[in-house]
Amino acid sequence: MRIAVIGQSLFGQEVYKELRKEGHSIVGVFTIPDKDGKADPLATEAEKDGVPVFKFPRWRVKGQGIPEVVDKYKAVGAELNVLPFCSQFIPMEVIDHPKHGSIIYHPSLLPRHRGASAINWTLIHGDKKGGFTVFWADDGLDTGPILLQRECDVEPDDTVNTIYKRFLFPEGVKGTVEAVRMIANGTAPKITQPEEGATYECIQKKDNSKIDWNQSAEAIHNWIRGNDKVPGAWAEVDGQKVTFYGSTLVDNGTTANGKPLEIPGASKPGLVTKTGLVLFGNDGKTLLVKNLQFEDGKMINAAQYFSAGASSAVELTEEEKTFAEQMRVVWKSILTNVDQVSDSTDFFKSGAASMDVVRLVEEVKLRRSELQLQNEDVYMATTFQDFIQMCVRKLRGEDGEEELVIDYVEKNVNNMTVKIPHQLFINGEFVDAEGGKTYKSINPTDGQAICDVSLGQISDVERAVAAAKEAFEEGEWGKMNPRDRGKLMYKLADLMEAHQEELATIESLDSGAVYTLALKTHVGMSIQTFRYFAGWCDKIQGCTIPINQARPNRNLTFTKKEPIGVCAIVIPWNYPLMMLAWKTAACLAAGNTVVLKPAQVTPLTALKFAELAARVGFPKGVINILPGSGALIGQRMSDHPDIRKLGFTGSTEIGKQIMKSCAVSNVKKVSLELGGKSPLIIFSDCDLDKAVRMGMSSVFFNKGENCIAAGRLFVEESVHDTYVQRVMEEVRKMKIGDPLDRSTDHGPQNHKAHLDKLVEYAAAGVKEGARLMCGGKQCARPGFFFEPTIFTDVQDHMFIAKEESFGPIMIISKFKNGDVDGVLQRANATEFGLASGVFTRDISKALYVSERLQAGTVFVNTYNKTDVAAPFGGFKQSGFGKDLGQEALNEYLKTKAVTIEY
Repeated sequence: MRIAVIGQSLFGQEVYKELRKEGHSIVGVFTIPDKDGKADPLATEAEKDGVPVFKFPRWRVKGQGIPEVVDKYKAVGAELNVLPFCSQFIPMEVIDHPKHGSIIYHPSLLPRHRGASAINWTLIHGDKKGGFTVFWADDGLDTGPILLQRECDVEPDDTVNTIYKRFLFPEGVKGTVEAVRMIANGTAPKITQPEEGATYECIQKKDNSKIDWNQSAEAIHNWIRGNDKVPGAWAEVDGQKVTFYGSTLVDNGTTANGKPLEIPGASKPGLVTKTGLVLFGNDGKTLLVKNLQFEDGKMINAAQYFSAGASSAVELTEEEKTFAEQMRVVWKSILTNVDQVSDSTDFFKSGAASMDVVRLVEEVKLRRSELQLQNEDVYMATTFQDFIQMCVRKLRGEDGEEELVIDYVEKNVNNMTVKIPHQLFINGEFVDAEGGKTYKSINPTDGQAICDVSLGQISDVERAVAAAKEAFEEGEWGKMNPRDRGKLMYKLADLMEAHQEELATIESLDSGAVYTLALKTHVGMSIQTFRYFAGWCDKIQGCTIPINQARPNRNLTFTKKEPIGVCAIVIPWNYPLMMLAWKTAACLAAGNTVVLKPAQVTPLTALKFAELAARVGFPKGVINILPGSGALIGQRMSDHPDIRKLGFTGSTEIGKQIMKSCAVSNVKKVSLELGGKSPLIIFSDCDLDKAVRMGMSSVFFNKGENCIAAGRLFVEESVHDTYVQRVMEEVRKMKIGDPLDRSTDHGPQNHKAHLDKLVEYAAAGVKEGARLMCGGKQCARPGFFFEPTIFTDVQDHMFIAKEESFGPIMIISKFKNGDVDGVLQRANATEFGLASGVFTRDISKALYVSERLQAGTVFVNTYNKTDVAAPFGGFKQSGFGKDLGQEALNEYLKTKAVTIEY
């Protein structure tokens, strides 16, 4: 279709790019004028493509369209107007002009929260569900017919920023493009909006964002987070307007100790504590505010309310003076109306705005990459002298944290600059391996080196284990309250979420994971895992036991669950960050310290994780990361006498060797998640559409590099041919390409050796007489791409029927109609037992089959649906022990029984 895009912002830019990828012709982009000489991102993208761009300051005057503006619009000949994010009033003669009319994106579940500031009001009202609507545009009242809606859960501490980044932006782009697709296909509905439940909200401005203290703590929290960052919820404190930021709800049972702060109208005085400002609702419950901003623009940590400005100045070294003068020039370039920047020059009083804060932070990073400022830092040091003092303290590690020195490799990719650590991480520092040894980490998309990574040696294992042992036995970690341990893990999850796009990009570069999958699963589930286990830290407990002794029975027996000590973790290359999270989160929640070896071919997200853990304050030695050879590093971990537990995910062959070494060395505890050949049984009475869709996912998810991938599909004879035809059609639709391209379905295999193995595997299937329906060979393009492959007529004796491919190869065998016990016998005729699946509408059959399948996980009418709360692990030679769920904690705990006679 010929489409006119009317709007602005990064959201508009992404919608524009995706529409072009879909093959639509963008005949014109209509956006806002340049601001301070800088074009809107949507305009920049369109101009780069040579698409006509129009920058009208307004479309109408006194409710009437401006004739010359409307004429210029009509001249482009659009068949559809798409308004992905539009802040201007568009005349109805423009809205109704195209053949297909106009559609607009709105960030709420219409008819709720019509009008402006919809995301803010979703939070202010405490809605449990949020989302977006794509509707047929009307005269600006947001009352037009609904075309498409998507909803998401609103978390208790969500902010405008978190819900936008997590759902409204990425899913909103997809939803808008899907709406256009429906219009093009003639399937787009026009659903009249109901009046029931309709609300119309005003735009949030500073004047109407004053806090009403006569509410519950939850309502006050919702008001503050709903106004964060703009316009900011405020109240009068000590005779001036103070704006509150960074609100979280606090456990009702928490008793805060701090200095009282009188707040007019509040039911009780606030408490300034070491963690922030505790506020009380009229229900007696509490919330915690992190930052406060005064009328002059200066922001402080709420914990510093009574001591703000009390710290003494530090004397600058010559190098620091040079940095200060560089920053003085930067300030002058930003504050163009200031003749000279003196020590007392105030950033905001001199005319700076929020976009200038972003620029200042980026200018600092350009000059001192190790100085990682946040926007809030600028608000907390508004004069030039305070700003320089703050920067210097951070550089010296005098702001409560030691300086973390990182030799980054920087890559400009995926519309961002990613900063990748590449050294070993031992005892809280990034260090070179012994002898400076390195190896190259390869990008599987093009086969080129990403960077040189330090190659760990035996002596590096000794250093890491010693650091972990000291941290456990003598350090702060071993003495830490479990609840404080949980707080650190929550903070780490939050920082991972703040860096999720960078982590997903690194994961795509290093492992070949499709970016959208990396963002949702590789990184998304890692964040969920740390949050889940953070909640377990203060809930690990033993029990009392009545023992049977001679009367009188004056004994008390109880059990204690204690951490094991130094734990080694060895993870695979298919989900580098997620496998790290699955094991490390449980290990840390239990109170242990860890030495982790990432797969040699995918070390980079583990090293980025180490950086983030250090930045949130994990004590030295608690987390240590050693890239290197399994034969060297992994073997030494298995043999090391000071390591008391080893968790491993990988091949059965290596798992056996590890188990033997752990037994011989010091009988260390072991958990193993090993190989699989997971059967998926598809009965003729299933929902065939779902069986096709989930069958594709069961095999081709993450390029088939999936430990629970369906290694063999058994399809009932009566639907076999139809099923094969359907999956063949779906395979033909799969887009193979750059994993950073949002439209890619299938990226490269992880590394060259694995690609070669898949080629050999397919050749073996052909040689034994299986029928190759499609694929079976390397793609004719750079990188390690393997074609999605389907084999049929696979007999039980064949190599491909028994061995795991660990790649995008679907192995299909048929079974006789009604032969339930026969197919179960065939499905269980393997030494592996990691996962399995069954598709049937017959609940009795589903229960019968799931009872008899010999696997640690059984999926019924679904597949790949793992969750952080559900235990995960295998039977037989797929290993033992569990990741995830409460059971995973037991892998990193020891039980002590205590008996007292009194």
